[in-house]
Amino acid sequence: MKTKKNQVKISGGFWKRKNISFIDAPGLRPTSGRVRETLFNWLDQDLTGKVCLDLFSGSGAIGFESLSRGALGCIMVEKSPQVFKTIQENKKLLQADKADLQLNDALIFLQKNNTKFDIIFCDPPFNENWADKLFPKLANHLKKDGLIYFESEAIIKEYNEFDILRKRRAGKVFYHLISLKNNDSI
Repeated sequence: MKTKKNQVKISGGFWKRKNISFIDAPGLRPTSGRVRETLFNWLDQDLTGKVCLDLFSGSGAIGFESLSRGALGCIMVEKSPQVFKTIQENKKLLQADKADLQLNDALIFLQKNNTKFDIIFCDPPFNENWADKLFPKLANHLKKDGLIYFESEAIIKEYNEFDILRKRRAGKVFYHLISLKNNDSI
């Protein structure tokens, strides 16, 4: 049976208006164009020189969008082999040499990797309590002035070492911009 492919459009930067494909897969819901537009407005549009991590990469839209907007590099982590294959195809299509694709579970990646990132994008599957699993580990992977973008099915609770800088809702999606405590970057 052939897997159905859908498309999402990159909204800004070098690859603006380029389509990338994604497949129908359980839990995969690409971040909408409207939400991505708000996110990148929060990040001042230009990510030149930033090192990014896209956990739960899914369609790859956020990771490719960050590279399109000048990020120095983006590690894109996805554990589904079928979804990962489509991200690989999109990387080739865009000639996205600065995309480092990792077929891996997000928690295992965080456990084995000690890189510090400027921006961490987290869009995990809903209704699996990912915030409580991830936030204790994310502080160790964030630069002092770094930011976390987090999507969820509800407003996330406050975590000791983090400040929620901004939060919004679009339909059934809640999205947040988060920093380490005592960070006045936004």
